Amino acid sequence: MPRMSAALAVPAAVLLLVGLQSGPAGADARPAGEPAVGTGCSYAGRVTLDTTYNPTTGLYELDDPKRGHHRTYDLHGGTGGNGTLFTDADNVWCDGGRQEAGVDAHYAASVVWDYYLDTHGRRGIYGDGRGSCSRVHYGNNYANAFWDALTGCMTYGDGTGDRQQIITIETAAHEMTHGVTSATAVLDYSGEAGGLNEATSTIFAAAAEFFAHNPNDPGDYLIGERTGINGTTVRGWMDKPSKDGASKDYWYPGIGNVDVHYSAGPADHFFYLLAEGSGPKVINGVAYDSPTYDGKPVRGIGLSAAEKIWYRALTVHMTPRTNYAAARAATLRAAGELYGEGSGQYAAVAAAWAAVNVK
Repeated sequence: MPRMSAALAVPAAVLLLVGLQSGPAGADARPAGEPAVGTGCSYAGRVTLDTTYNPTTGLYELDDPKRGHHRTYDLHGGTGGNGTLFTDADNVWCDGGRQEAGVDAHYAASVVWDYYLDTHGRRGIYGDGRGSCSRVHYGNNYANAFWDALTGCMTYGDGTGDRQQIITIETAAHEMTHGVTSATAVLDYSGEAGGLNEATSTIFAAAAEFFAHNPNDPGDYLIGERTGINGTTVRGWMDKPSKDGASKDYWYPGIGNVDVHYSAGPADHFFYLLAEGSGPKVINGVAYDSPTYDGKPVRGIGLSAAEKIWYRALTVHMTPRTNYAAARAATLRAAGELYGEGSGQYAAVAAAWAAVNVK
């Protein structure tokens, strides 16, 4: 997640060095079981969990056969390997305790898979139909989360003090999208490309949250709103990134020298403007009021069109060293290919970039 500790820069850097690996390196081979459907008590309410029944042990496992056998493990405070696969006797995962984090992670991963498949036709992080894995209870007092390309795992710590790690759709989608980026554009994690890398994760995290339609975790354009003190502190705003005191609303020469979590601001702002437009509005009970660099209003084209344009730009036209000017060209090209160069969507992309001072 952006606006969290600097520890995230290490996994992302590792991820970019690994590059186009095909599928998760840490996925262990297991005997085939029987597909099953269970229920779990999650932060997002009572949710459906796709699981596997193991006839050898007589237990249900957090092994999702519908999503490439994505598996969810308990690391028991360790920092390496996969730990222990979560199991349950009756496939009703409401025991609380250590199991609760496993339920949250398994559910969130299923939403991320479904989002990329249903919205973009992408089957898994690497697009090869293979599931990855989730690991919870990582380390000791680790207040963060990361995607690790070496294991192909989404990994979560338990937090410490008032920084409790909340496992959410947004957290999973943000970090797992770093995997998608490494398998497509392979954006550098430094300079302007690094800001675009972070922004891509923020963009698709927001999109996945809206996609889930979960009343307990409704879609929004806030960043990390459930990961602060008591799960309520907002860490970032896509409609006006500078509200966090460090992120940038608009592009300027030298922005590539800023920490990537903050240089992502103009791209986050661009995407919000492209989807929703400028000015005051309320979406799912949250008030937004997005300004523009030139003071001109921007009319949004809706999230559905905006997310498709960014995804095509990322997967077809962006490269490791794409900067803001190149991102503008990539999204315009994507909009032209999807909707036509004379379309309202194409014009909106140009207007939204101008609104964040990228021309």
